[in-house]
Amino acid sequence: MITRAGPSWTERLFRIALLVKGIDGAAELIGAVILLVVSGAAVHGIVGEVLARDLLGPPNGTLASHFVAGTGEFVSGDRSFPVLYLALHGVVKLALVVALLRKWLPAYPVAVLVLGAFVVYEVLRAIHTGSLVLPFLAALDVAIIVMVIREYAVLRRERLSPGR
Repeated sequence: MITRAGPSWTERLFRIALLVKGIDGAAELIGAVILLVVSGAAVHGIVGEVLARDLLGPPNGTLASHFVAGTGEFVSGDRSFPVLYLALHGVVKLALVVALLRKWLPAYPVAVLVLGAFVVYEVLRAIHTGSLVLPFLAALDVAIIVMVIREYAVLRRERLSPGR
């Protein structure tokens, strides 16, 4: 009787990364719903409160300036793009996480392509907006892409090996 040891540290790391992606996807979906129901005035008030309490450093600092600029565009403009982006991004992430946790092989190449597209978008958007967060998210997505490719190779090898 062949017994298999518990999951390797890389498999555990992969599962943790998927959990983080799943939480991120759920948060984006919830954020999209919130953006649909919260008024622009309420968003402006929240930003004012955050800045008044120096939660982002000095009110005239770099982080506070980025925050004000981002929310200013959001409050004054059409919200359909951010709502649609967050909703689609969240649904796609959640679907991929479920498929990868179920070890559905066709989902792995799709996940690499989708996450690669997210990376390209995040980098381009960071260049365009000067965002400080998007490069970090892009790097996280690249790390997850590497883990997805590794896990895909391991699963294919296991499924193609003789004796199974």
